[in-house]
Amino acid sequence: MVNLGLVSGKKSLKTVTLIFKVPYYTQWGQSMLISGSEPVLGSWNVRRGLVLSPFHEGDELIWCGRVSVPIGFSCEYGYYLVDDDRNILRSEGGKKRKLVLPEGIEEGHSMLLYDLWQTASDSLFSRSAFKNVIFGGDYVSDVDVTPGPVQKNLDHQDAIVVQFKVSCPFIAYGTSVCVTGSTTQLGQWNIQDALKLSYTGDSCWQANCSVRKSEFPIKYKYCRCGGMGKTSLEVGSNREVNVDISSNPPNYISLSDGVFREMPWRGAGVAIPMFSVRSENDLGVGEFLDLKLLVDLAVNSGFHLVQLLPVNDTSVNGMWWDSYPYSSLSVFALHPLYLRVQALSENIPEDVKQEILSAKAQLDLKDVDYEATMSTKLSIAKKIFDLEKDYVLNSSSFKKFFSENEEWLKPYAAFCFLRDFFETSDHTQWGRFATFSKEKLEKLISKDSLQYDIISFHYYVQFHLHVQLSEAAAYARKKKVVLKGDLPIGVDRNSVDTWVYPNLFRMNTSTGAPPDYFDKNGQNWGFPTYNWEEMSKDNYAWWRARLTQMAKYFTAYRIDHILGFFRIWELPEHAITGLVGKFRPSIPLSQGELEGDGIWDFDRLSRPYIRQEMLQEKFGALWTIIASNFLNEYQKQCYEFKEDCNTEKKIVAKLKTSTERSFWLEGEDKIRRGLFDLLQNIVLIRDPEDYRKFYPRFNLEDTSSFKDLDDHSKNVLKRLYYDYYFHRQEVLWRQNALKTLPALLNSSDMLACGEDLGLIPSCVHPVMQELGLIGLRIQRMPNEPDLEFGIPSWYSYMTVCAPSCHDCSPMRAWWEENEERRTRFYRTMFGSNDTPPSHCIPEVAFFILQQHFEAPSMWAIFPLQDLLALKEEYTSRAASEETINDPTNPKHYWRYRVHVTLETLLRDTELMLAIKDLVKSSGRSYPEVEETTPQGGNSDAAPISEKCTQCERCEIPQVVRQNGSESYAVQ
Repeated sequence: MVNLGLVSGKKSLKTVTLIFKVPYYTQWGQSMLISGSEPVLGSWNVRRGLVLSPFHEGDELIWCGRVSVPIGFSCEYGYYLVDDDRNILRSEGGKKRKLVLPEGIEEGHSMLLYDLWQTASDSLFSRSAFKNVIFGGDYVSDVDVTPGPVQKNLDHQDAIVVQFKVSCPFIAYGTSVCVTGSTTQLGQWNIQDALKLSYTGDSCWQANCSVRKSEFPIKYKYCRCGGMGKTSLEVGSNREVNVDISSNPPNYISLSDGVFREMPWRGAGVAIPMFSVRSENDLGVGEFLDLKLLVDLAVNSGFHLVQLLPVNDTSVNGMWWDSYPYSSLSVFALHPLYLRVQALSENIPEDVKQEILSAKAQLDLKDVDYEATMSTKLSIAKKIFDLEKDYVLNSSSFKKFFSENEEWLKPYAAFCFLRDFFETSDHTQWGRFATFSKEKLEKLISKDSLQYDIISFHYYVQFHLHVQLSEAAAYARKKKVVLKGDLPIGVDRNSVDTWVYPNLFRMNTSTGAPPDYFDKNGQNWGFPTYNWEEMSKDNYAWWRARLTQMAKYFTAYRIDHILGFFRIWELPEHAITGLVGKFRPSIPLSQGELEGDGIWDFDRLSRPYIRQEMLQEKFGALWTIIASNFLNEYQKQCYEFKEDCNTEKKIVAKLKTSTERSFWLEGEDKIRRGLFDLLQNIVLIRDPEDYRKFYPRFNLEDTSSFKDLDDHSKNVLKRLYYDYYFHRQEVLWRQNALKTLPALLNSSDMLACGEDLGLIPSCVHPVMQELGLIGLRIQRMPNEPDLEFGIPSWYSYMTVCAPSCHDCSPMRAWWEENEERRTRFYRTMFGSNDTPPSHCIPEVAFFILQQHFEAPSMWAIFPLQDLLALKEEYTSRAASEETINDPTNPKHYWRYRVHVTLETLLRDTELMLAIKDLVKSSGRSYPEVEETTPQGGNSDAAPISEKCTQCERCEIPQVVRQNGSESYAVQ
């Protein structure tokens, strides 16, 4: 036992003994310790923490430790799983534990703290999505909110004071928590006489009582007690606490009993990109204020969640390429595409109103016309800005917004001005502005500058986007609907962020994904990879700022490509495809390692392997022309690429500019693919930063370069390939994720979900579980390698399940794409050998959706297209046209719009009730608020809502209205 007197050098302190116990099963070489805020517990230095000793108690392995502390002692602490060198293997999730000694505790007394290991998932229900939205955050208003200190004095020498503590996040208004059990003080299982607990904040309840030593062991359970005598006893076996009264039992026992045990909470939601929404008031595209209608739709359908794709500005190229929502111009700015121009002012001139009406008619198309919509909205917004800029920019609400956001808003506005001035977002082409500096920025955005009008217009647009999204977010909270955003893995190469923070990015590289379900050739997203080493120097401040900004509007978020926080697929900047890449970080194959296995000819393995017969096979009669233009014959019938076409980008450029282009013009795509195949015909990728390091090319066994090797080399390279991709990196990737992901998770109170699809390392799911991250399950992409289709009833609780997602075809299109696969699915999942319907008829849709509603997953989130398949009248559009993204096409046009307005769907009570019945029958939670029907009139009459009086957390700028018109409070 650690003695505080020896540690501190003070022997005169009156001390008491703390006894820590925690049940935890460990493996060989693992042990447990406690680290805390005080020196006796190591001052958060885990290597100096209190080491615990194991013993068996029944079927449990208990870890126990003792320490002497002075009367009046208090601290924070946590448990850690460590190896023999005290390296942390796992730490507890959630908030640190707090310890305050009982009032009146006397010298020589002892206190037993019986804890349960705290997992990150235990604290999920303290996140804002649940605490502030689904559960409302107001349930404690009529119960005692007192800390309930441990009883001051022991009633008699034969008693032990026991403190009961439990977390109960799911609790209705007017409900309290009690504990009942085998002793008189706990009512002897009579709930009317149970011990009532007091609420202490953060979903925690506690109470104390004295128990005679002779009454141990105590068996007990917690119970919720509501009005009208309604009670709900927790599920599972009885809890039990015991002490050995024959050998100096403790005077006090504190029981930290974790979470109230009940059937796991499950909810449902709807997913749709913001741009895909259609309403009666939008201007060619879904808008932030349409989210209020989408929230109403969610409520009427029994959904607790609305999920969006990223809504950040992507205006990099000034054309439809910018429809790609994951290629951010700024990770902080909102997209002007989602601005409702009608809501900018109550004093819009008649000619502008007519322009808006005309534009509404012209842009009310089957799909989004990105370029026309952006151009129209910015043009109209500029006209309104010119009329009221002085009024708005001097308002108190704008000044508040500006002061809270100027760190990103100033560079963003300056970037937009320079992009338009130089007619390119490639900031390396901006002359003296190519290198960012705060001094140049302040001169550029000065109020005295000629371009200030342009600069302030970007401020104005961002201000109104903030106001409109804030209004929608407050409405969602009021209706108990979670708004779930999306955190893209990358930023555009030509973005505000790479301009301002170039040190945070590896600009000579590109981000993508190796071959997987989505694309057998891999993906190249074009984003620069992150310089994690540089980011770690300020504890990932850029990431933390991103999450803080998101949390202003969203209470949950999806981490795009969470595998990238373990390792990212890194490609050279000159690559176009995603095949010839390597993982970063990763442990490469060293030249010495390869030589030790008898591999010597590194040039042969790392240079494109090109032989004359390959050229003849790929290009036929054109092979000599292709060879003379693109290749050099360095020895008989052996070729290498010329310097001006030895990368994918150079090949594309030369195909377009060659004087002999007429020879291959009609078959240019085929020639390009053939040349790419030759360039990718390698076995090893040499590290450009260290020529003695190599990486095995993905699917190297498929290359003719590999097939022409001798058997010894093949066997060695196959072994090293599987070691590189599936074994040697696991510890490194786990460590990398545990450095980066906690910075994100701890920087906001949002609920986090991770998109864990693709080639998944074995370390990913354990780390996600450890951090309390919710995974994603798509039925057609099962995690089980021996299954063609996922079985929703097998999904784990900590998942989101869905029949499809934005990166694959929706349910109807998938059903129609492949007859053989459809037949296998029908036989496997429906249990029928009949011929399946050729179309996804409502009965088929119902069956698939019902499977997901009934899954054990915490969330079932459905693309809106899949829900509309329940009703035949909404399936008139070709199923393939409902696809949002084609991952195999890097220049896909993201333009899908739902073909029916939200108002029409809200009036369809039959569909709403059918969906809500699925929610209710599956046992999922649903919002118990008044359902909404669309109202007549124009919802855009008011440009900015007054601050929500229902919710003090609302951050909408307040606007004073006078005589029916808007009046900004000018400072």
